[in-house]
Amino acid sequence: MRPTSGSDAAGPARSRGETTGRRTGRRRIALALAGIVTIALGLGIRAGVDAGWAGPAGDLLYATLMYLAIAFVLPRTGRWQVAAVALSVCWAIELFQTTGIPAQLAQVFPPVRLLLGTTFVPLDLLSYAIGVGLAVVADAVVVRAVTGAAFPRRGSA
Repeated sequence: MRPTSGSDAAGPARSRGETTGRRTGRRRIALALAGIVTIALGLGIRAGVDAGWAGPAGDLLYATLMYLAIAFVLPRTGRWQVAAVALSVCWAIELFQTTGIPAQLAQVFPPVRLLLGTTFVPLDLLSYAIGVGLAVVADAVVVRAVTGAAFPRRGSA
């Protein structure tokens, strides 16, 4: 007879939880590393490039970083849910710029400019959508290459 209660019954569930926990930890490490690379690229472009493509590239990286940050905080949430939240936050911040408050804050504390921007540009909304979309694709490709699975499964379709 197989036990239906006690410590033996909890064993398989616990081992599945431990596996999921390890996978979540590895995912967070990968997301953090990708975030560091994204920040470095963004700051490098901002500091060292004076071309017309630098602004849109920065917007793409900003949206990518937003996706990575939300996925880091919610590592078991599906890609499309993370994408929806990331895009909503990016658009909300861009629309917030129409109030002039971010520009006023940036005058008092210049680093705020990196987080909130200062000037509303409608084309930025498209750049954010593209950046989040690219982050979703990169997330799926990396996860499949590393694990051979489509983690996270719940809600990702």
